[in-house]
Amino acid sequence: MTEPVLSVRDLTVAFATRRGLLTAIDRVSFDIGRGEILGVVGESGAGKSVTGSAVIGLIDPPGRVAGGEIRLGGERIDTLSPAEMRRVRGKRIGMIFQDPLTSLDPLFRVGDQIVETLRTHTGLSARAARARAIDLLAEVGIPAPERRIDGYPHEFSGGMRQRVVIALALAAEPELIIADEPTTALDVSVQAQIITLLKRLCRDHGTAVMLVTHDMGVIAEAADRVAVMYAGRLAEIGPVASVVRDPHHPYAVGLMGAIPTLSQDADRLSQIPGAMPRLTAIPPGCAFNPRCPKVFARCRVDRPEPLPVGPSRVACHLYDKAARAA
Repeated sequence: MTEPVLSVRDLTVAFATRRGLLTAIDRVSFDIGRGEILGVVGESGAGKSVTGSAVIGLIDPPGRVAGGEIRLGGERIDTLSPAEMRRVRGKRIGMIFQDPLTSLDPLFRVGDQIVETLRTHTGLSARAARARAIDLLAEVGIPAPERRIDGYPHEFSGGMRQRVVIALALAAEPELIIADEPTTALDVSVQAQIITLLKRLCRDHGTAVMLVTHDMGVIAEAADRVAVMYAGRLAEIGPVASVVRDPHHPYAVGLMGAIPTLSQDADRLSQIPGAMPRLTAIPPGCAFNPRCPKVFARCRVDRPEPLPVGPSRVACHLYDKAARAA
């Protein structure tokens, strides 16, 4: 079995506050293989973006990686110094954020920004870097790239700016791309184009992608596997078809049940009662137990560990056959 591009084991992220140490990510583990898109989904506050930020070393104080390890291509990167991590970002890890204007400097032409990234991480000459930048813009679907390379970010539409950001992320041919809500601010038709582009580039370049989103439609269309997060923990992880069509964790069941379908003939969608707990009030045992329709005594005491259920892994006591038999 080939080594995963990204391997995260027991990742814990904590924030120091006046009330003490608050755990935002609690012992999360997952892998992403070459050419694979892992979708990470959950409600706001589930820990999706913090997990992505931890992988690329962008947890700002008072936050810190408090435990576990992160390996990129077998090399541990969570212990690197800030200077060493800056060399990893851009070259080995590309980033695509929700708002492309946060990734693009409005004062510089888009071509200059791509050329600078190429020259920093690949050592190409100015002429070769410009030619490569034009090729990248063409690859991500920018029309007339020889002319548009000299445009400023404000001269591009939202969808075109996001394509430029994708070209920027691919510039140094990274092993991994972290895409944090890359389609949220875009029209539905443009979203579909960006998803198709990400899938094609992932296939052609063999790049691993961690796709963070709250949109299950994007997950179902783009991802190979999906990780469902709740209160900083993994509730369920498995092939996207399995999790979307036949979820096992009660939280995943609730999420999928809240998605409208054309075949649905109900007056209203199902809903999950309650709200995501605050970091200061995560309950003991299973974090989902106050909202779970299938809760029983053990759920309020013992934290469930991920167990194999079909092709997925599910952190739920309902599937601990040995404990249930006992």
